[in-house]
This record gives sequence, C-alpha cells and structure tokens, in this order.
Amino acid sequence: MAKQFDVAVIGAGAAGMMCAAIAGARGKRVVLIDHAEKLAEKIRISGGGRCNFTNINAGPANFLSENPHFCKSALSRYTAQDFLALVKKHRIGYHEKHRGQLFCNDSSEQIIAMLKAECSAVDVNWRMPCKVHGVTKELDGYLIDTDHGDITADSVVIATGGLSIPKIGATDLGYRIATQFGLPLIETRPGLVPLTFDGPSWEAFAPLAGIALEVEVSTGSGKGKNAQRGLFREDLLFTHRGLSGPAILQISSYWEPGTPIVVNLLPEMDVAEELIGAKTTVKKQLGNVLTQWLPTRLVEGLLLANGLAPDARLADMPDAKLRKLGDAINRWAIVPTGSEGYRKAEVTLGGVDTRALSQQTMMAKDVPGLYFIGEAVDVTGWLGGYNFQWAWASGYVAGQSV
Repeated sequence: MAKQFDVAVIGAGAAGMMCAAIAGARGKRVVLIDHAEKLAEKIRISGGGRCNFTNINAGPANFLSENPHFCKSALSRYTAQDFLALVKKHRIGYHEKHRGQLFCNDSSEQIIAMLKAECSAVDVNWRMPCKVHGVTKELDGYLIDTDHGDITADSVVIATGGLSIPKIGATDLGYRIATQFGLPLIETRPGLVPLTFDGPSWEAFAPLAGIALEVEVSTGSGKGKNAQRGLFREDLLFTHRGLSGPAILQISSYWEPGTPIVVNLLPEMDVAEELIGAKTTVKKQLGNVLTQWLPTRLVEGLLLANGLAPDARLADMPDAKLRKLGDAINRWAIVPTGSEGYRKAEVTLGGVDTRALSQQTMMAKDVPGLYFIGEAVDVTGWLGGYNFQWAWASGYVAGQSV
C-alpha cells in the first residue's frame, strides 16, 4: 500500500525544508524526500561554512528572470526581516558583512539545524536518502515512485534545485518532471561563476594569479538595449585560468558568450587625466607612477599588454598614448572564452519558466497540485544572500498554499 500524505516535498534543501515546515504548521501531513546522504550540503558549504543566509536589502531588482515581475509577490510576503526573526527565535548569532549580507557567527550547521527543528516541531516525515524514480498524476493526487516504495500525496512540491555543484548531488530531476507535465523551461546555464580566458589576449595576465583589487565591472554588447547589462563594484581576483572574485561572479550572470566584460581597475580616478596632468610635475618612470595606484605585477602586465616600457619617462610620453593607457585601465574590455561551468557555479540560471506558474502560490497554472520553488525555477539572485532569500520566500508561499 502506498503511504498517503497531503503534501510531498521533493528536495530537502533551503526551499524544500522551509516549505515543509510552513505546510506542516498548517496541519498538513507532509513528507520530505531527498536522495542525498547528507542534509542540505549547499547550505553547509555556503558563505565559507558560515552561510550568508539572507541580505537585508533583498528586493526584486536583485534577481534575474525572463519574467522579472514574477518574484515580487513572494519576496514581499516573506522578507529578509521575516527570516531574521526565525534566526533570532533560534538564538543563532549573526553579523552583517559587506552590503547587507548576513552570516552566522559560528556555522552554517546552525541554519540546517534550525530548519530541521522547524520541520520536526510540526511532525514532517523524512525519507532520506531516498531516490525518486518518477511522479505520476492520478485522479485524486500524485503517485511518487521511490526507493522506499510508493508514496501518494494530494500535492507535490518540486524543490530539487539546479545543476550547480554536481559533486554534492545536483541533478536535473526537477526539470525532467516539469517537462513531463508540459511546463516550458528557460535554457539553463551556470551563474555566479568564475570566467575563463585563453589565447593571446590573456598571455600578459596569466602570471598575475593571486592579485585582488576592488573594481567596477559591467558587460553588454555595446549596442542598443544591451549596451550595459549589470554594473557591480566588488573585488576582482586574478586566477591561473581567468578572473574570479565577487565582481566576476556577479557579472557572470549577465554575461553572454561572445560579448566583452568591461573592467574599471581604478574606479576612483580618470587615469588618463591624472597621467597627463602629472607630466609637467612628476619626473618619474611611467611604471613607478602607476604602482602608486595599482599592484606592481598588475602594472607590469598592463604595460606589456599595451606595448609600453615600464621605465619610459612619464614626461616623454605623448598624450595620445597616455589616453590609450588610461582607457585600458578605466575601460579594460576583454572577451571571456567561457566559464568554470556548473562545477564551480554557485547557482543555475534559467529553469522552469515562471510564466507557467502562479506567482501567488508557485503552483503550475495548468497542473493543479504541482508546485515548483527555489533554484529549480527561473529566478536567480545576485551574490550575497539573495538566492537564499528566494528559497525562503518561494518555500513560504508554496507552504502556505499547498
């Protein structure tokens, strides 16, 4: 005999546990199913092990989607302050870092324990590790074929996440279920991911691995409505294969293959104007002037890439060459050849097309009782706690609705 529940939540990550706890608190009989051996590995490794669990500034403008208005309802109904109240209720110490990011003082394990406790308090049933082999619609609900036998439920919530970080168990199960029930998908790709470069354009910069500095970065085709897509001021890190750090992770979600990213290595100043203005007063070599503002190895790489000698006297440099160099520093345009892919991506862009879902409930409009939440849907946040806030908000909305 199949085991009967009101709600089956497939995926016991951030969104799934939140949804199960909220539904259970409404008196629903809930089963939470996950194939992993370890609970919520993505929460565990996030924020360097301290879980950047939300951002106090989270709002619709911090999310990417083909249907950008979809996230507004959920984000307004369950805010960062609502989740913070839950954290305080469980007496978890936290602190604010850069730009509204909230982290645990001690460990991401505290967030996992909190969510597990919220589920236990309302008698959520667990099936873990337990693989789902298929979901079938029946007259009065759904039949879920699992390692632990058949489970029936009036409603099914898909909280299976995306494709990022496959080594901790990411799968395409959610997308397969969506396709089975006729829901369209927005093409998926890695997001919040380091970008890679190769070929002659990168030769001068390959030896700069380890250098980090605050920059402004943008991307776009340079034409029309895509002239500039995204603009972030964050830290950039040179790696052996390309560029990483928060600035690059942020812009990677906006970057499209074949288009350049534009990096302002000295956003505080107009480099050309500074250099031209200093010609008459500074009797230094060009390299020595630049190393006042930028790391020495980076200066050497920039001068090499622009065919300039570090020991050239600033006073002898034509204004046109200084303008070209200034442009290379304030508007360094370089085309990535790719990214580090899903293995290094923090999130998955794309997913279940939100135009097929109700923004009030997260239910599929044409498939009563089938819900999609969290990273499985086409809503992707910026770096900095925003994706967790979407998980909490979408999980809450579905939990209130099932």
